[in-house]
Amino acid sequence: MRFWIDPQKCVSCLACVRVCPAEAVAVDGDSVSIVEEACIRCGMCVPACPHDAIDASGELAKAVGYAAGGRAVLILSVEAAAYFYPSTPEQVVNAAFKAGFRAVHHGVTGDELVAAEYLKLWAEPEWGTMIRSTCPVVVETIKREYPELLPYLAPVETPVAAEARYLRRLYGRDVPIVYAGVCLADGEADVDAVVTFQELAQLFEARGVVVSEQPLYFDRVVGERRRHWSTAGGMPLPVLQEEHQASRRFRKVRGLGGLAALARAVAVDRIDLGFVDILPCEGCLDHPLLGPREELFWRRRVVGEAEPPRSRVPVLEDGVGLEVGRGFEPGRNGRRVPESDVEAVIEAIGRAPTGKPWDCGACGYGTCAAFAEALVKGRATYRQCPPYQERRLAEAAREAAVDRLTGLATFRVFKDRLVQEVARSKRSGEPFAVVFVDLDRFKRLNDTYGHEAGNRVLEGVGRELHRAIRSTDVAARYGGDEFVLILVRTDEVGGRRVGEVVRRSVESMGVAMGYGEGVVTVSVGVAGYDPGRPEVDVVEEADRALYRAKAAGGNRVE
Repeated sequence: MRFWIDPQKCVSCLACVRVCPAEAVAVDGDSVSIVEEACIRCGMCVPACPHDAIDASGELAKAVGYAAGGRAVLILSVEAAAYFYPSTPEQVVNAAFKAGFRAVHHGVTGDELVAAEYLKLWAEPEWGTMIRSTCPVVVETIKREYPELLPYLAPVETPVAAEARYLRRLYGRDVPIVYAGVCLADGEADVDAVVTFQELAQLFEARGVVVSEQPLYFDRVVGERRRHWSTAGGMPLPVLQEEHQASRRFRKVRGLGGLAALARAVAVDRIDLGFVDILPCEGCLDHPLLGPREELFWRRRVVGEAEPPRSRVPVLEDGVGLEVGRGFEPGRNGRRVPESDVEAVIEAIGRAPTGKPWDCGACGYGTCAAFAEALVKGRATYRQCPPYQERRLAEAAREAAVDRLTGLATFRVFKDRLVQEVARSKRSGEPFAVVFVDLDRFKRLNDTYGHEAGNRVLEGVGRELHRAIRSTDVAARYGGDEFVLILVRTDEVGGRRVGEVVRRSVESMGVAMGYGEGVVTVSVGVAGYDPGRPEVDVVEEADRALYRAKAAGGNRVE
């Protein structure tokens, strides 16, 4: 079984990337694809895609060939009753016979075999912690991400694998076995072909069989449908009943997110958890391939009504004695991403005002470090990161080296030059000055004379600032109607002199442009950087001086 993305439908919205718990979605520019060897087949990406671009496929062609051969056996999981509704389970089974399958089984024998094995384990004293292993999605996640939990997995096969072994003993080792269900990772190694229910419907169509036209009663003998010990999924009913008795030996966990807490509890805190009934969802009826989650209880009702009464005696034949134990090997999850690469991504994103990574989770990952690892592996993109996008947006406004309107340097150039001047001043011991220049009542001028007039004033201020400084100094537009100067090898007194020159020249410029006296003026704030006091923020000091100048009425130097 594989999940794949249709490039014709995919718009690269990255919804699948955000929900994938296995980081199995690769992003390369606008191209998004599922990495098959990393996919755990949980199906969470299917309902997450708003464009229906993700589909799941089994081995339909092989299954059609086996059905046509007339020798194959079909394992039809009980969830088929909900998928093919309003057709009855009897009609679906009859359709399978008519399509060419020699026998149809419902996986009940596999469930019973697995349940019997779990009952044996449950009866053993003092096993501490045991984790349910009937779900291949959980097992695969543990193998790849939480290998410390492997010793605690119940050493039992999945029900489909157990059923397949039983059928080979019953019909012969060379009998082709096809499994139709929702969790197709279950027993893939033990059957010859797996198909989704959608593909099973296509198989019926290819074989010329209409399900709704089949008889409402079984027209052939079918495999065992009654249960004695088991529930769907292979868990023994007596164990599950421990949940209702608030037993300390039983814990129910739903969702792969619970694995991190389990790993911490057993591997670090050394806590005996008892039996852990963990599934990624509320059972196979909650699998994304079966439809919306809000229909879960309806599906349960349909399947429950199709189940025959529970048998009061064991349904396994005497002497079945199949071996359904198994061992687990750690999975491959790739090489560890170098810490330097992770740190480089975090620095590119930027840190929160506290100095720590944002860790906002908006990208779909719990931490910036987890996102960085995924990005380095090609499983994520900066487009997922809102803090990074906001930072880029802010930087884009300052990206050009020269402000187009005033001809002055941009804010970005000012910041770079400020860092250089601080470093130079510390080395040489020479001071420098920062001068903030802010137009007074500029909004009123814009509102009265129009934005074109305001732009001409800004251009004029840019020219006056250029005239007032030396070639070694920097004049930059700080933003809006605010400007800033860096005066090298100049102390605060020298900065005040330049500030006064700027104030007078701008006032004269306004009059020359036809505005009355006092209409075009500036407030100036000056601060000097003292290399002997490196802890003082010279920009902040100059900004405070500017605030004092404006608070005093403007058209002055502070």
